[in-house]
Amino acid sequence: MDMFDALGAWWGGVELWVVQLWFPLQFVVVMAAVVPVCLIAAWAVDRVVDRVAAGLRGPRG
Repeated sequence: MDMFDALGAWWGGVELWVVQLWFPLQFVVVMAAVVPVCLIAAWAVDRVVDRVAAGLRGPRG
């Protein structure tokens, strides 16, 4: 069993655990995981766009 098989088995267990929860608990668990990931992704996209825009703007003078 390689690392990807182990990761897939672990993820399958997590999914099974989440889908067996009562719906309000599913919502809380998913939001606790999704909100931080979305905030980090939005921050990263903002940084990349700022740098690309600064590069396209050229030097100020």
